[in-house]
Amino acid sequence: MLGDIGHSPRMGYHAMSISKEGYQVDILGYEGSSPHLDLLFDPNITLHHLKKVPQCISAFPRILYFFLKVVWQSWILFYNLLSTPKSDFILIQNPPSIPTIPVCWLVSNLRRIPLVIDWHNYGYSILALNLGPNHPLVKISRFLEETLGRKSKLNFCVTEAMSVDLKENWGIEAVTLYDRPAEMFQPIELREKHEFLVKLGKSFPMFSSPTKPDVCTVMTEITENNQVCLRKGSPGFLVSSTSWTEDEDFSILLSALDEYEVTRETNQSEYPPLMCVITGKGPLKEYYLEIIKSKQWKHVIVCTPWLQAEDYPKLIACADLGVCLHTSSSGLDLPMKVVDMFGCGLPVCAINYNCLAELVRHNENGLVFDSAEMLTAHLLDWFHNYPNSKSQHQVFRENLLSFQNVRWHSAWLTTAWPHLSNISF
Repeated sequence: MLGDIGHSPRMGYHAMSISKEGYQVDILGYEGSSPHLDLLFDPNITLHHLKKVPQCISAFPRILYFFLKVVWQSWILFYNLLSTPKSDFILIQNPPSIPTIPVCWLVSNLRRIPLVIDWHNYGYSILALNLGPNHPLVKISRFLEETLGRKSKLNFCVTEAMSVDLKENWGIEAVTLYDRPAEMFQPIELREKHEFLVKLGKSFPMFSSPTKPDVCTVMTEITENNQVCLRKGSPGFLVSSTSWTEDEDFSILLSALDEYEVTRETNQSEYPPLMCVITGKGPLKEYYLEIIKSKQWKHVIVCTPWLQAEDYPKLIACADLGVCLHTSSSGLDLPMKVVDMFGCGLPVCAINYNCLAELVRHNENGLVFDSAEMLTAHLLDWFHNYPNSKSQHQVFRENLLSFQNVRWHSAWLTTAWPHLSNISF
């Protein structure tokens, strides 16, 4: 993969599942975010970190920079693919498409190794967000994806809508392999929430009590008889995960938080303060952080921590509601962050687009919105009279139980492994 290994969980899940079946796995990708410990310390998995593009070429004009970047990445990937032991198949993540697909297709033919593509999205559609649909690079990317995609021996994709699209438009048969939560994404009890928030408070003081950091957190406290309970006046806990890219318009959430602030100011007995935790990193993070810093909120706290992979599931499990702003450049993929949240039993409020209903069912396991106004209405309804229990909250969590019963590896064994185990060049 020509991406950050730690930031490519689906490929990590593939690797761990193949390892569980007794095979050795070589993962090629960039060093960056730390992968989950299960991946790092799996004796059957070897990580090969690719050399990043030299910083010096960023000084060149944009077109020349892009050309030199592709040349560098092509050579590094080509060299590493030839240097690793010959495998039963090459499994790649798309996007990125350039130069991943051409280089891997070339190596698969030189070494006579079957090429497998896992379609997460379309690379050309992501390029089009910045360059426009008629830009030459967008057309080149689409041509390569379509032409070489047909030459792969096996294809997976993340939605039924994408499977249909690949078949109808490019003649590519792809097996739908839905994202499913890994075992690490589980609901947790109140005491475990307390212990995690105490730990988190040591690095991020807004999660902790300034006077009794071991006894109280922003949400919980230990009573005299050593029981854990919610603190009186604790804030509602909202969580969102993002890659801070163009296909996630965070101004929608910020507008909703503006309206929540106003409503809370005039109805403090009916609405709690709100803690909004946004995780992730990406190109637009600094842009949105500057906007957040300019806000004069009294009742809304925004925190943007970068967590270790093993801490992220616990953070999600502590929350009252998740928010997803992923819209998909193609309209054909599904947000993996929602899968993770559902794995932890967390209902999600997600922005609507073409195939979202394959995952989020409105008023059944989550809420769907089309605008900042609709998101505001959902937040105000969800946190009204918090933390008094609402039947809607409990119904959503109960409806997620069946989703949590099917985890990644069991779904992978049923859907993917029968194809991978019988593949040949």
